[in-house]
Amino acid sequence: MPRPKKLDLIPVEFRLRLAQLLQDRGFGDHIAVTAELNSWLDERGEEINIGKSAVGEFSKLLKSQRDAFAMAETLLSDMDIEAESNMHKVLMQMIATAAFQMMQAMSENDKEFDPKSLANLSRMLKDLMQSAGMREKLREDERRRIAQEAREAEAAEMAERLDSAVSEVGLSPEAAKGLRNKVLGLRK
Repeated sequence: MPRPKKLDLIPVEFRLRLAQLLQDRGFGDHIAVTAELNSWLDERGEEINIGKSAVGEFSKLLKSQRDAFAMAETLLSDMDIEAESNMHKVLMQMIATAAFQMMQAMSENDKEFDPKSLANLSRMLKDLMQSAGMREKLREDERRRIAQEAREAEAAEMAERLDSAVSEVGLSPEAAKGLRNKVLGLRK
């Protein structure tokens, strides 16, 4: 089992402060940020020293994560259910491609597959497929709802026209009711 990263060994509050500091400085200035982090750790009496490469790696991860969230938010913010469904298809293809590339890189380098990475990739794909199925159901429900509303609006309009015609012609209430039942299948 690999050794834990040094940043994983520091208290969570320091990782949160570090993340905020990196974000405030545009994910740059790693040397000054590292010095500040180590100063915080010294003040608290922690006996660990973090290197600038660890801070740089953490910064890169945070920036990638922020960029991914921003892209997802931009892509999904104005999408209707149909567009979201298409986005899910693209994401599934991307995950499948990433899995294939990972397996290909491992076999080219004569390395064994990391079961944890493969399991995570599989779980992501499974979750995405479940989500796509739910979105598909939402799309179908939305289509049914819109069709039902259109039918109800059309029936209401026809009933209104029929009521108007009945009053113009001066039919009796029984004759109007019979006509309504024959033409619209309504009961009023």
